[in-house]
Amino acid sequence: MKIARIRRVFRSFLSILAPLACAGLSLGCMDFDALDEPVKLATHVTDWRDEVIYQVLVDRFEDGDVGNDFGIERTAGARWHGGDWAGLEQRLDYIDGLGVTALWISPVYRNVDTDADVDGYHGYWPQDFTAPNPHFGDVMALRSLVRAAHEREIAVVLDVVTNHVGQLFYYDINLNGHADDQVRGGGEKSPIFHINEHDPDFDPRGIQAETSLGEAGPAPVIFKHEPGTNHMPPRPSVLANPEMYNRRGRTLDFDDPDQLLHGDFPGGLKDLDTTRCEVKDAMVDSYARWVELTDVDGFRIDTVKHVEREFWRYFTQKVRQRLAAKGKERFFMFGESFDGRPDVVGAYTKIELPSDEQLSRENSCVHDGRAITGDQLDSVFHFPQYFTAIRDVFQHGLSTDRIEALWQDRTKHYGSIAPELGVGVAPVSALVNFIDNHDVPRFLFGAGPEALHLALLFVMTEEGIPCIYYGTEQRLAGGNDPANREDMWLTGFDTEAPTYLFVQRLAELRRNHAALRKGEQRVTWASNRGGDEPDAGIFAFERSGGDAGDSYALVVLNASAAHASSPAFQGAPMKVGAPPGTVLIDVLAAEGASYTVGPAGELAITLGPLEGALLVPQHQR
Repeated sequence: MKIARIRRVFRSFLSILAPLACAGLSLGCMDFDALDEPVKLATHVTDWRDEVIYQVLVDRFEDGDVGNDFGIERTAGARWHGGDWAGLEQRLDYIDGLGVTALWISPVYRNVDTDADVDGYHGYWPQDFTAPNPHFGDVMALRSLVRAAHEREIAVVLDVVTNHVGQLFYYDINLNGHADDQVRGGGEKSPIFHINEHDPDFDPRGIQAETSLGEAGPAPVIFKHEPGTNHMPPRPSVLANPEMYNRRGRTLDFDDPDQLLHGDFPGGLKDLDTTRCEVKDAMVDSYARWVELTDVDGFRIDTVKHVEREFWRYFTQKVRQRLAAKGKERFFMFGESFDGRPDVVGAYTKIELPSDEQLSRENSCVHDGRAITGDQLDSVFHFPQYFTAIRDVFQHGLSTDRIEALWQDRTKHYGSIAPELGVGVAPVSALVNFIDNHDVPRFLFGAGPEALHLALLFVMTEEGIPCIYYGTEQRLAGGNDPANREDMWLTGFDTEAPTYLFVQRLAELRRNHAALRKGEQRVTWASNRGGDEPDAGIFAFERSGGDAGDSYALVVLNASAAHASSPAFQGAPMKVGAPPGTVLIDVLAAEGASYTVGPAGELAITLGPLEGALLVPQHQR
């Protein structure tokens, strides 16, 4: 144990020392992690619809190796707290016991360490796409985590960023050779305005240099050399070329397509020119290499809508081809488009062939002889449902017919054909459903535990792949970032907590009933009524057929916090697809309440406020 401990501390010391040493050498510097050879890749997931994803912010989950605890300040929400891959591995039994089967972890590469007294603990400020984050461990620690997860039949998904790097350079607007934060004007005869050379406002021409005589052409880009905070030129080295960036400054209007795609992300995150072949290849090679080093099973991709679709065609296809050739199939790539519009979010899942001229330009980047097709992502985070169902219905108690309307348009907005070499399931059937995550307030910040359980029942039984944010099962209730990124170890990892047990039970039912994973979906009741109306708050849907065989399930939810409700109105009852006479058992009820389908397919059920039922045929119980 002592020898292993010494080795861990030594490796952590080297990973911290390496960027400091490299900064002062002109002949280069050894990359210690390059000594780690690739592993044999394998396919660990048969059907992603069978999976339940658990999202973890590594820095906030568990501290398993004090040897990498440098720069931590646990009393401040925006600073490093000390979680690492070793700690996460030590808590895999807790995760496995919850019933989840896929682990999504925050970015693994070396990050800007701290910027303006805020730390890069989250991983979204890339500096070196080729090296591990020393706060979390080395490649061997990450490989150990993945191997241990696979031994428990838990897949691993890496969070990745392709849109930008951290604040690694500034625009030398006044040509004085260093970064300035300028305030100009007197406020009386001339207006006062502010220029920050790290994060200047968007200019469609590109950021311009200025002197007292006027504009002086494009502002030079100067990469920073500050090893103490890891503000260093980016790696791979091709990204240290200013031509690899759009250089138009901070996005001010996300509804302007030019700013959306070409602007720096607020906070000085420098926007890569993802139409360039060099950038496309750097991203493919860097991220495919992480898979080859660790055998992970998928990518959750950040800021998808800020990147051109041509990039997604190239990136997804070339990653799939490279990994499949080495034995990794059904590699899952789902994207984050923080937007409530289904047409915007779903566009990244459709097979989309551009014009012949555009396709020819895209294929000019291809050097393996396999031409680009219209395939894109396997799936996306279902943000439209977050706003429409999770927030509006389950938190705010609005009418449930809005969920039905959202679902009716799914086939119009999301891809209906599985990408070649993808997961083998059409994107419309593999959307990633969630109730909260690291970018939005936790569900309990805006509602109570009864509503939380109802929302969990919804996402664990509807079509798609459920995703649970770490700590939801312990009823963490933080508000907006960083308050929603709490330290998990403070919960004690209580496996008897009521919501832990509820998620565990839902995961078990999902495993036992194929309809909840692979059945086709049909709404059996939705209401546009509220207040005291008898069906206010009711939403019901059934799942059957498709790849589920004869498995059947009916889910009935009452999102009204005010009163009991039933799926019936003015004498018209709910009708279901189960044959007349079928006895349905509520497998969530303590007494296993039973309901019989009537001769015309009608089913009567009454649920109390914020109560749900999961009904399956008696013979399938």
